[in-house]
Amino acid sequence: MQSLFQILMLILDVVWFIIIVHIIMSWLINFQVLNLRQSLVAQIWYGLERLLEPIYSRVRAFLPNMGGLDLAPLIVLLAVYAVRIILTNNIAAFY
Repeated sequence: MQSLFQILMLILDVVWFIIIVHIIMSWLINFQVLNLRQSLVAQIWYGLERLLEPIYSRVRAFLPNMGGLDLAPLIVLLAVYAVRIILTNNIAAFY
């Protein structure tokens, strides 16, 4: 049971890291620090978009239209953190 818990926590850590990288890259692209015409930047960006857009689109379906403000990454980060808390609290109940 402990190893399954550690694997789930590792997966949540990787998801957390990917979302944070996506958020930081979006800021850097919008402030023109990074350029999507560079092939490495474009490959990373579009790869992250393909990974995260299915999750973000489901969250955006529930959020009201906020104009140019996208709160989907924040909601997903909060959900990942909530799942971590739930797993941590429930694994403590087994021991």
